[in-house]
Amino acid sequence: MDSVTQVLLGASIGVAVMGRRTALWKSALWGGVAGLLPDLDVLLDHGDPILNMIRHRAETHALLLLTLFAFPMAWVVSRIHRQPQLYGRWWWALMLALVTHPLLDLMTIYGTQVFQPFTDEAYGLGSMFIIDPLYSLPLLVGVVAALRVQSVPRALAINGWALAFSTAYLAWSALGQAWVTQHARQSLQTQGLPSQQLLVTPAPLNTVLWRVVALDGDRFHEGFYSFFDGGRAIRFDAHERGGALAAQHAEHSQLQRLARFTDGFFKIERDKDHLLVTDLRMGQEPDYVFAFDIGMPLQAGQDHPIAAQKSRRMDVGQGLTWLGQRILGRDVPPPGRAGS
Repeated sequence: MDSVTQVLLGASIGVAVMGRRTALWKSALWGGVAGLLPDLDVLLDHGDPILNMIRHRAETHALLLLTLFAFPMAWVVSRIHRQPQLYGRWWWALMLALVTHPLLDLMTIYGTQVFQPFTDEAYGLGSMFIIDPLYSLPLLVGVVAALRVQSVPRALAINGWALAFSTAYLAWSALGQAWVTQHARQSLQTQGLPSQQLLVTPAPLNTVLWRVVALDGDRFHEGFYSFFDGGRAIRFDAHERGGALAAQHAEHSQLQRLARFTDGFFKIERDKDHLLVTDLRMGQEPDYVFAFDIGMPLQAGQDHPIAAQKSRRMDVGQGLTWLGQRILGRDVPPPGRAGS
C-alpha cells in the first residue's frame, strides 16, 4: 500500500495497543514511524530499475527481521519518554506496527518477500489496489480523533472502530476477489478460453470494479467486471503477449528476473532493435506502471545491459471518467481502445 496509509495504520495500531498508558500523541507518532520504516528501502539504488523493483519489499519487509528490530526500537522509545516500565508494551505496539506493514502489502499484487532471509519468493494476494480511500480514510479518522478528541476513552473508541472497519474491508476485498475469480473462470470457459493462469485484481481506488487477465500462449485476454454488472459474462479483449519472442530469448537474465517476479504475467515485444518487457499485473492495456527496455538481443556470453524504464501512464482525466462509468456497470471500452 502507499506510504501514507502505512503511516496511518501504524499510528492507529500504536494508539490501540498503548491505550491510556501513555499520551496518545506519543503512541500515534511512534506507531506512524514504525509503519513507515519498511518503505525506506525505496531510497536504495541497486543500479538497475528492474533490480530496484524486485529488491523493493525485500529484507525490510521480512516478518522475522521486523519482529527482531522491534526490540531495540522499543528500548529506545521507552527511554526517550522515560517509561522503562512500559518497554514490553512499547515492544508490542511497535512490533505490530512494523509487521502489519508487509502484511498489508501482501494484499496488493506487487509482491512482498515476507519470508526473507530464508527465501526471496515474493507473495501477493492482489485483492487491494495500492491506494484505496475506503481503507485509508477510516484510519485517518481514527488517528485524527486520537490527536484531537479531548476525551481519551472516546478517542480510543473511535480509533478502535476505525481500525476494525478497515480490517473488515480487507476481508471484504478477499471475498470479492474470490467471487470475481469464480465468475471469470465461468466466463472464460463459456467463451472457450483458458482459465488456468488467471489474474484478478481491483481497478484503481476501489473494490467494486475488477480487472481480469488470462494467459493464453502468445496472447493474453483482459476484461473487467463490476459488481453492478448484474452477473453478466465478462467481455474479454485479446492482446499479443509475445510468447514466441520470450521463448527465443529465454536465457536473457533480465527477462528471467521479470518472468519470475511477475509469475509469468508479462508481455515482450520488439521496439526497433530492442526488447521491451512489460509487467501485466499493474496497469491495464496499453498503459502499465512497469515496462522496461532490456536492450538488444544478445549473443551467448555477452553481458546484459542495464535496463531502462519505459512506463506508460494513461490520461488521468480520461481514466477517472472511464473508471466512474465502468464502476456503475456501464460497458464502456477502456481509454486507449478503439471506439473509446
